[in-house]
Amino acid sequence: MSKESDFQDILMNGISFGRGGERKDPNEGKVKTKAKKKKYITGAHGSGSARQKAKYREQRRNRR
Repeated sequence: MSKESDFQDILMNGISFGRGGERKDPNEGKVKTKAKKKKYITGAHGSGSARQKAKYREQRRNRR
């Protein structure tokens, strides 16, 4: 292509930086975790660290 036709193409279509391609699944590549499930939030599953985190969450809730 000549410079003039490139310029006309840019004027008509704009500049593409490669982000307009195919859409991917938003959950692809994410790590699934149990951390947001109720038993983990309340510390009921028996893990000491989860119980401690639940205690801190409860204290934070009580401050508000």
